[in-house]
Amino acid sequence: MSEKPFSTSQVPQKDTFFKYTILCLVIALLLYFGRNLFIPLSFAFLISCVLYPSCRWMEQRGIHRVVSIFISLTGLFIFFVSLLYLLILQFSKFSREWSALEVKINALIQSISIYISENLGISIAYQSEWIRDLLDSSSRQILPVLRGTAYSLSVSLVLLLLIPVLSGLILYYRRALIQALFLAFPDVEESKMNNIITETILSYTNFIKGMALVYLIVGILNSIGLAIIGVPHPVLFGFIASILTFIPYVGIMVASLLPVAVSWITFNSVWYPIAVLFVFGIVQILEAQIIFPFAVSNRLNINTLFTIIAILAGGIIWGTAGMILFVPFLGILKLIADKTDSMKMISILLSGNSKT
Repeated sequence: MSEKPFSTSQVPQKDTFFKYTILCLVIALLLYFGRNLFIPLSFAFLISCVLYPSCRWMEQRGIHRVVSIFISLTGLFIFFVSLLYLLILQFSKFSREWSALEVKINALIQSISIYISENLGISIAYQSEWIRDLLDSSSRQILPVLRGTAYSLSVSLVLLLLIPVLSGLILYYRRALIQALFLAFPDVEESKMNNIITETILSYTNFIKGMALVYLIVGILNSIGLAIIGVPHPVLFGFIASILTFIPYVGIMVASLLPVAVSWITFNSVWYPIAVLFVFGIVQILEAQIIFPFAVSNRLNINTLFTIIAILAGGIIWGTAGMILFVPFLGILKLIADKTDSMKMISILLSGNSKT
């Protein structure tokens, strides 16, 4: 008689499945309606976990806790300012190319207009009138869009100022927070709790390492693609585009402006800019569907299927922030499930081990 892969005792009961389903729905609703609170707190927790080793290293060498936190946050601030400088540098270089690019754009628009007039029978005068009507209609609708954009930018600015403050406070009061965890879960052994906290910090650190690997691979692929096309300075443009993908959607669009403009002016052909956009588009698809799930999920010991599910669920619940934060959350859930007998089903589902 062939041996069954699982015994009856290993099959989860039906009420356990419904319990987890209801729990997931409740957590999802809580995270969705409380996103204005939980998103900055989650980013602050992520930053504090990443900065904790450096703070602890400085404190062990006699540096005051406040000073060590300030130094760590300052280093992180310099890193993000450097990314912002790259973004501004992109705009400044693009503005210097604009005069030559404007001539190209006007010539292309004129050629398209003549082609439409000759082949479709639509006069140039009618095309101009249609464009004016379209611009007038757009100008009436742009004010609500600008108001919404201004509100979103103001909220983002407040969050950017609030997150480092919360991170510093989490690092400063970390011992009190850990002691509160011990009191909140008195049934859990102190050694097991310490192990979970240590592995949580390690999971976040591995997540950052995985992200760095993603940026490295994306930069190499961008550089190879641009070099094949023949775009000047492919390594520079490729890695700038890779770094700026940290800014979702907007980053890759801004990063593509300069190589598109340079390729158009250098080769005097519209096919080269199209090829640049094609390279960046293919690499972005690979990054989203293969590179990111594979590199990050391996670091967190989570299978690729649930990594992709976490990215999609994060995007639905928290938008772009959720696509970044839900993956390390899944890593924390995995390590807690590994050490809890009642969560064995979750541990098996999330495991990166594909052996049957």
